[in-house]
Amino acid sequence: MASIDVHTLGEFIREQRQSAEVSLRQLAKTAGVSNPYLSQVERGLKKPSAEILGQIASALRISAETLYVRAGLLEPRAGDAAVTAAIGVDETLSERQRQVLLEIYGAFQSENSALAAAAGTTTDEGTAAPVTPVPTRAGTTAAGNRSPKKDKS
Repeated sequence: MASIDVHTLGEFIREQRQSAEVSLRQLAKTAGVSNPYLSQVERGLKKPSAEILGQIASALRISAETLYVRAGLLEPRAGDAAVTAAIGVDETLSERQRQVLLEIYGAFQSENSALAAAAGTTTDEGTAAPVTPVPTRAGTTAAGNRSPKKDKS
C-alpha cells in the first residue's frame, strides 16, 4: 500500500466539497468534525483517520472506499475504472449497496480471469481475455444467458 499523501488527499476532498457546492463549515458540521480540523485536512496539514474519512465521505455523499484509496488505506480495485467510479458515485445507491455491487463485480472479474487462465488465453496487456460463455444447467450459460437452441430437424 502506498503511504498517505495528505496534500493530494486534502485537495481531492476540497474539490469534492466545491463540486458539491458545500461550504467548509457545512461539510464540517455534517461530517461531525471541527471547522479548523477540516480546513487543516484540506490544506494537507492533518492526516485524518479512516473513521474521519468515512464521515467526510458520507457527508460528501461519495464512497468511503474512494477516500480510503486516495488516502492509501486501500488498494484500488481491479477492473474498468469507469465502472467502479460510476458505482462509487451513484447517489441512488446506499453505501452498502455500492459495496455489494463492487464485491460482485470483483467476483465476476476473478471468475473470468480464472477461466481465461485455465483456457490459457490472455490479452496483449497480459490480462485474462474474455472467455466464451460455457453452457451450464437448464440451457443457460455461466453468464446467465440462454444457450442457442439446437435444430432438431
